[in-house]
Amino acid sequence: MTAMTHSESPAARTLLFIGDSITDCGRREDPDELGHGYVRLLAEHFAAHEPTATVINRGISGNKVADLEARFDVDCLEHAPGLVTIYVGVNDSWHRFTRGEHVTDDSFERGYRNLLEQLSTTVPDSPVLLIVPFVADIDEQVARIHTDLDGKVAVIRRLAAERGHRLVDLEQVLATAYAAGHTPATVAEDGVHPTPAGHRLIADAWLDTAGR
Repeated sequence: MTAMTHSESPAARTLLFIGDSITDCGRREDPDELGHGYVRLLAEHFAAHEPTATVINRGISGNKVADLEARFDVDCLEHAPGLVTIYVGVNDSWHRFTRGEHVTDDSFERGYRNLLEQLSTTVPDSPVLLIVPFVADIDEQVARIHTDLDGKVAVIRRLAAERGHRLVDLEQVLATAYAAGHTPATVAEDGVHPTPAGHRLIADAWLDTAGR
């Protein structure tokens, strides 16, 4: 039997995820600081398939794009990430209906564009993945969020195309999930925050987009 030889390990890289509660998912109460959502699922994947990689979760519940701007240097750029994932937008729309806080599409685009410009200046060689925020229409009250969110999704799609960033298209993920037998509630019980199955769908879509 031929002995296995140890090949040189790949260069260690840092994969950083920044966003709102869907990324956060309890990470600040988690000793591993990963939370119990899609980021943890991806960290487990990389622990098995790329053990030299470090996964960092910098989601904060309730954040909007302006909140990411305010903390982007400390929570993202200072880590010199080798790959960045941005998942933000649903609160910029949801809070219009729950808190009366209106973020215009133009303001959202300026903030999101600023994040991408900082990345292109600071870590120009690092791939960037943009996750399309979603709303699962569990009832009419939740479905109305689309009237605001659809414009912001269009901004994200446009910026991804403009800058050549990969897009994790959760709207397509929802369509595929429904075709497979899911209902809105089995993906996101309140229409916004994913169930365990919803987080698995996000993680799988991320891997398909990033390349397993």
